[in-house]
Amino acid sequence: MAETRASLVAAARRAFAERGYAATSMDDFTGEAGFTRGALYHHFGSKQGLLAAVIEQIEAEVGERLRAVSDAAPSPWEGLRRRCRTYLELALVPEIRRIILQDARAVFGDVPQVAQSVAIAALEDAIQGLVAAGTVAPVHAGVTARMLYGAVTEASFWIAEPDGDPAVRLAQSLDGLDRLLGGLLAR
Repeated sequence: MAETRASLVAAARRAFAERGYAATSMDDFTGEAGFTRGALYHHFGSKQGLLAAVIEQIEAEVGERLRAVSDAAPSPWEGLRRRCRTYLELALVPEIRRIILQDARAVFGDVPQVAQSVAIAALEDAIQGLVAAGTVAPVHAGVTARMLYGAVTEASFWIAEPDGDPAVRLAQSLDGLDRLLGGLLAR
C-alpha cells in the first residue's frame, strides 16, 4: 500500500511540475505509475487529495531545507535572516513555483494549515530566542512570527506570478525583507 501511494505521489509530482495541476489528467499519472484511477481514488479520494499529498511532501522537504539553512548560520540572527531569504529564493525553483505557489493557491486558496503552523512555530521560536538574547527589541513573538510569515509567504506568491520577472521580483523582495528584519533589531 505504501509503495502504491509513493508511486502515485511521485508520478503526480512530476506531472504537476511539468504541466500544472489543471492541465494534468488523472490518467497521465496513474498510467505512468502503472495503476488505475481506482488506486488513486482508494489512496487519495480525488485528484485534489493527490495534490494535497504532493504539497505535503514538498512542504516537508522545504521545512527541512529551511531548518538546515538556519542551523548552519553563524548566529541565530543570521539563521532567521537566511531562513526567510531562502524561502523567497525557493519561489524560483520551477517545481515549487508551479505546485506550491501557483497551483496550490488556485486549488485550495492558501497554504495548508499544517505547513503554516510549523513555519510560524519555527519563526516564533527564533524570535523568542533573539528577544531573550537582546538581538531583537522586545516584541510579541507570536504576532511578529505571524506577520513575518505573512510577508514572506505573500512575497513568494508575488515572485511566482506568471506575469512578471521572477528574478527582479526576488531582488525587490530580498531588499524589502532586509529592511523589514532590520526594524526588529534592538537599537
